[in-house]
Amino acid sequence: MPTYNLAYILERTTERFPDREAVVCGAKRWTFAQLNAAADSVAAGLAARGIEPGDRVALSCVNSPDFTVAYFAILKAGATVVPLNVLLRAREIEFHLRDSGAKAYLCFDGTPELPIGAEGRAAFEAAENCRVFVPIASGLGIRGGIEPSLDTLVADNAPHTTVETDEDDTAVILYTSGTTGNPKGAELRHRNMRDNALLAEALFGADERDPDRYLCVLPLFHSFGQTVVQNSAIAFGGTIVMMPRFEPAEALDLMASENVTFFAGVPTMYWSLLPAAASATGEAVPWATLRVAVSGGAALPVAIHEQFENTFGLQILEGYGLSETSPVACFTPRGPEVRVGSIGRPVPGVDVRLLDPNTWSEVDPHLDGTGRTAVGEIAIRGHNVMKGYFNNESATAAVLREDWFRTGDLAVRDQDGYYYIVDRSKDMIIRGGFNVYPREIEEILCAHPDISLAAVVGVPHDSHGEEIHAYVILQPGVTRSAADIVSWTKTQVAAYKYPRTVEIVETLPMTATGKILKRELRTRGTDVRGAEVRES
Repeated sequence: MPTYNLAYILERTTERFPDREAVVCGAKRWTFAQLNAAADSVAAGLAARGIEPGDRVALSCVNSPDFTVAYFAILKAGATVVPLNVLLRAREIEFHLRDSGAKAYLCFDGTPELPIGAEGRAAFEAAENCRVFVPIASGLGIRGGIEPSLDTLVADNAPHTTVETDEDDTAVILYTSGTTGNPKGAELRHRNMRDNALLAEALFGADERDPDRYLCVLPLFHSFGQTVVQNSAIAFGGTIVMMPRFEPAEALDLMASENVTFFAGVPTMYWSLLPAAASATGEAVPWATLRVAVSGGAALPVAIHEQFENTFGLQILEGYGLSETSPVACFTPRGPEVRVGSIGRPVPGVDVRLLDPNTWSEVDPHLDGTGRTAVGEIAIRGHNVMKGYFNNESATAAVLREDWFRTGDLAVRDQDGYYYIVDRSKDMIIRGGFNVYPREIEEILCAHPDISLAAVVGVPHDSHGEEIHAYVILQPGVTRSAADIVSWTKTQVAAYKYPRTVEIVETLPMTATGKILKRELRTRGTDVRGAEVRES
């Protein structure tokens, strides 16, 4: 197979545009030459610490130049990047370190509000396989000069040549999960990540001769921000304007001050931008230079589509994909009128079909009276599909067959080849663009000594898309408030995972075989305003 390393997208752009602005964060700015040199230094430092080609290196870091430096340094060393959500707790991080077999862990020091450094250190000390711990200082890349805050890894004047990897070698392992068991690591090849990033030309008109300026508000540890923003920007010589934390008013300020042309976000971000835009003052609108607005991660409500277009004068392009597909699989074409509610059509080089949810057979392709096909489970084949789940043959076999990946999402197709998601066959909850897996939360709740049984479902929420709602049966004779349960669960999992509403019940609806009827619970939980605890 041909040799290819994903780090070549940075090196190629550096060769062509060394002095072009690559990253902006706060008051500091980095050229491509500076970014590439920093990644080279850190790669040399990793090699000096014993990191070899094929090793896995975990990375926990907020949006900052340090993430990008570390990401490409790991690739340059021939290793595999394992990006981790910065909101994870120690026990969750420990699982990921063990499951991926990570040899090293690069971890942001954190802040009082985001103690990822302490959580990461505890996880590292518990995971015997992980031998190297490297703190990333809390400077968020805003310290003086180009020196990355990975100080202990910077190798002074150490020569480094990017390791030649096979394009089918694993570049990135992104952790995802269904509703059964622990998270699974999707292995994405160098070519998967490269080809998905290069789609920006066909999908958005990316052009290195007239580069975009990307507002980076999506977390870079997530596949959406990583591919559509970071890697696409670097591949086409664009500038990444980083926000460590999304704030709508600040985002509008940056759009204006940095002449942002490209914005990608999840629906909750668009929802929060609208009131901020209504409060904007001055003759010039902050978003005057914006040419592309992209949404993904969850379904975008029709009302937000319409309000955004009325306010910003721009249609939101909606797409679809998963971590297992690098992530982009379908996207709304630019130019034609946007079909609100559609995830668009398959992107170039990708095929999509609808399967019977219980077999690998295609559903009837004929259109019904509404001009759409029967409902089927989306299956994807193409350059974007993962290699498989790391060290998990059974999980891989369940979703991959003859290069087709089945997603668990149910959809219909119209006469023009546009797809529309109608439901999910999995019980996964998407809260504010983050995936939450009910079984994981249920198991944690059931570990509480006062809880006998728990069921977790997603219910509609105006800003987050879905909110996490838990039904709990207490042990006989126990008295415990819903507020107590919310507070306890909050200490056990990442902040986006704990249930905001809890209902203490005496029974749960079940089938004759004892299976909890989640559909009935979701219907019952549609209005949770009367629940004892409701937190935003």
